[in-house]
Amino acid sequence: MDIYQHRRHNKNLLMVHLIFVTKYRKKIVLGDFQDAVKQYLFDTCVKNHWYVKRMETDQDHVHILFQYNPTDSITHIVSILKQHSTYLSWQQHSALLEQHYWKKHVLWSDSYFAASIGTVSQAVIERYIENQG
Repeated sequence: MDIYQHRRHNKNLLMVHLIFVTKYRKKIVLGDFQDAVKQYLFDTCVKNHWYVKRMETDQDHVHILFQYNPTDSITHIVSILKQHSTYLSWQQHSALLEQHYWKKHVLWSDSYFAASIGTVSQAVIERYIENQG
């Protein structure tokens, strides 16, 4: 199985690990809402051709490991994921969210964690580059 994305002018394997935290670290990502948030994030990834490898939540945050396109910036991806999941969450779960947030359309904190990952270590790539030519 080929793990690379094949595009018209490139072949790539770009993966990132993202973590989003709920605003004020509210422990609300539970039960049905947990499943809904995961589905909103997954559907947004599919729509944008980002391929989810793993996704899991805790009570106040979500981890997503996915493959993305070289034309998309991480800040753009984060913005889209947070906007869509917040919008859909307030549409479908406003009763729950109103108990925790006085301002509508708030779900995630402004910050996020992002780490690129690869299939080989930095040392292996450095050796490969050193041995060229």
